[in-house]
Amino acid sequence: MFATIRSTIAFIAFSLATPVFADEAVLTITGLVASPVEGGAWVFDMDGLKALPAESFETETIWTDGPQRFEGVPLFALLEHVGADGGTIRAVALNDYAVSIPSTDAIEGGPIVAYARNGDAMSVRDKGPLWIVYPFDYNDTYKSEEYYSRSIWQLDRIEIVPEE
Repeated sequence: MFATIRSTIAFIAFSLATPVFADEAVLTITGLVASPVEGGAWVFDMDGLKALPAESFETETIWTDGPQRFEGVPLFALLEHVGADGGTIRAVALNDYAVSIPSTDAIEGGPIVAYARNGDAMSVRDKGPLWIVYPFDYNDTYKSEEYYSRSIWQLDRIEIVPEE
């Protein structure tokens, strides 16, 4: 019995630390967006996200120690790519935790959908594979609970819904 429990715990720990492979879907975008060629939802694997414009910045967060370098797709560029037109961004994590982000946050110099931290891909255990991160050190407005609450990690889905 203890061997089974140990095996289960080891499997779960390995699963949480396993990196996402390039051809696995990491982000789905639905709602008030243009229809993708295939119809239905926009589905991105890691290579698809990395093919979009990228940005990086160094910032401190309330969840990490010291300055961290984040790299990813600017949220405004991602929404522009899928043809989002206004609305509210409903961001959902792997565990179904969800936050609402006003589309007005998706601006140049604003948050990114980060896929790397300090040059490394982020595992699920390390808040990955995707994390919406604001450049907290570049804009004092972002240093508030309002914006901290929008910085969702383990991002899995985005739905563009009518303004709330």
